[in-house]
Amino acid sequence: MERAQRKVKVGKVISDKMDKTVVVAVQITESHPLYHRIVRRTEKYKAHDENNEAHIGDTVVIMETRPLSKDKRWRVIEITEKAVVL
Repeated sequence: MERAQRKVKVGKVISDKMDKTVVVAVQITESHPLYHRIVRRTEKYKAHDENNEAHIGDTVVIMETRPLSKDKRWRVIEITEKAVVL
């Protein structure tokens, strides 16, 4: 029996203050059920970053994984875009 594909999401890192953990904000656009307008919603996920490579402002790809802690169920797969440091 084959297992289901794991979910993959793309978002921006909004916090990297924890050790080996980043908080990723994912923008979700959906149609409002009554007014049929496009509504933007932001979901935040805690993702495992083994080598502390991702920093605030980076765009990352995260993948669903087994529970790693109380809140952490995602891990960073790759950093697609590094934030510009001035």
